[in-house]
Amino acid sequence: MLLKRFYDDRLAQASYLIGCQATGEALVVDPNRNADQYILAARQEGLRITHVTETHIHADFVSGIRELAAQTGARMLLSGEGGREWQYGFAVSDGASLLHDGDHFMVGNLRFDVLHTPGHTPEHLTFLVTDTPATDHPMGAFTGDFIFVGDVGRPDLLERAAHVAGTMEASARQLFQSLARFRDQPDYLQLWPGHGAGSACGKSLGAVPQSTLGYERVANWAFGISDENQFVRAVLAGQPEPPAYFSTMKRINRDGPAVLGSWPAPPLLAPGALASVLQAGGVVVDLRPAAEFAQGHVPGTLNIPLNRSFSTWAGSLLPYDRDIHLIVPDTAARASDAVRALTMIGFDQIAGIFPTSALQVWAENHTLQLVPQMDAQTLAQRDGSVTVVDVRARSEWDAGHVPGAVHIPLATLANRLDELPRDMPVVMQCQSGGRSSIASALLQAHGFENVVNLRGGIRGWREAGLPVDAGDEVLKS
Repeated sequence: MLLKRFYDDRLAQASYLIGCQATGEALVVDPNRNADQYILAARQEGLRITHVTETHIHADFVSGIRELAAQTGARMLLSGEGGREWQYGFAVSDGASLLHDGDHFMVGNLRFDVLHTPGHTPEHLTFLVTDTPATDHPMGAFTGDFIFVGDVGRPDLLERAAHVAGTMEASARQLFQSLARFRDQPDYLQLWPGHGAGSACGKSLGAVPQSTLGYERVANWAFGISDENQFVRAVLAGQPEPPAYFSTMKRINRDGPAVLGSWPAPPLLAPGALASVLQAGGVVVDLRPAAEFAQGHVPGTLNIPLNRSFSTWAGSLLPYDRDIHLIVPDTAARASDAVRALTMIGFDQIAGIFPTSALQVWAENHTLQLVPQMDAQTLAQRDGSVTVVDVRARSEWDAGHVPGAVHIPLATLANRLDELPRDMPVVMQCQSGGRSSIASALLQAHGFENVVNLRGGIRGWREAGLPVDAGDEVLKS
């Protein structure tokens, strides 16, 4: 048996190639859209991808299951659990085989037993793997978003991301029952989860790539709670806001992701064409770091720095139904990275790439726009003369915020612009200045003329010894 793990750092997402070396057959579990990586790895190991499956309908990236099946001819295996609302819309047309609790299938000499483990999603499956030439006992389990290292999958996404009202508590109870059922598995069972630290599919995922069920029994908080009601309260408490694009991903992955055939390669556009794109109402995203963008950018452009949070904010702030143009700093490799990141979350309409020289061409005939910065002490002296907008998550806001600030999380800001005044300064604030820089650019791109970024965010505010509010209580820093 051969097992190879693939990990996307930006999505904190794991997928797996597992093959029978005796027969040369292989299965890919939870593939993303980058099909080439699996095909190349299989070829290097002398394997052929004959089967492809996934644990559930994903919310944080576009599934690559159709892409990989189309390119390899692999047999597609999909969950048939979850009820009428959570069936794969493309299963029949693509000739997929549906899997149910208690089923099993073979890939060469490897046996995969199917367990229905709902809670994170209604259709979620877990796959137990047995290397039959060696033993009739399972070696490990692909747990997807059911059991992570140190955590379990959040049961609130169906309600908070897919907008199916009133499902959080019921899903949490399903998750508790799934865990109870899984307790019968042996301690030595290896667990291969679908995500690692940084994923929004849980609240406290560990950074270790895999674990064992025995270790999770003693180290994972979820296994330490035997009372169902207590578990429900604990698993729903403190879950972060899901990124805004999760609902789009659920729909795409349920109904059927487009098959690309090859990785997109948008054209490199002439620097002078930027003006006409903006005049036509085009969406242009400047990928430079926030500090560079603040020192001079083309009016009307958005700023989403190309860092580890790029996918989250791109998915939350960019439209899926319009062409996207990018201003990419440095090298062609950076452009390729940006295109890849956007394609992984379903942005298939990337119309072109502008080099940063487009900024200089613009500046020859126009004035570059700045993002003014303000420090905490200056803001404190302007009581009542500005509107402060805190764009952090709810948990961060609850832990302490600038007195009098308005709370609008960055992921929802684009839909709440009409709540902000246009006749007075608006100061954008986050934890340390990164998210508020993106927010400042968003407001400027929508015509707000008096936008300021709070340098250092709430961290700088606290370091200056200024008071913060937490609920009704005023806390001294």
